[in-house]
Amino acid sequence: MAGGVLFAALPAQAATMSGSHAAVARGAVHVNIDELRQKSADLKSKANQLDQMGEHDAANRARDDAHAIDNQIQAYLDAENNA
Repeated sequence: MAGGVLFAALPAQAATMSGSHAAVARGAVHVNIDELRQKSADLKSKANQLDQMGEHDAANRARDDAHAIDNQIQAYLDAENNA
């Protein structure tokens, strides 16, 4: 997906974790935490490359996208720990 990542808001009690995958109890939504972590790492690497090329605004956008993914990962993990 170009430009960002979309996530659906999940109630804390709806998410369950199995290894590195989260699944919503009543839906067909599955979250691969490892894949999200890789996307975040890729965006951070891209941001560093953009900075080196002098594209600081684009680098900041990539870092913002990575930060959003990191926050969503933490939300999924927190939901599991509080379920």
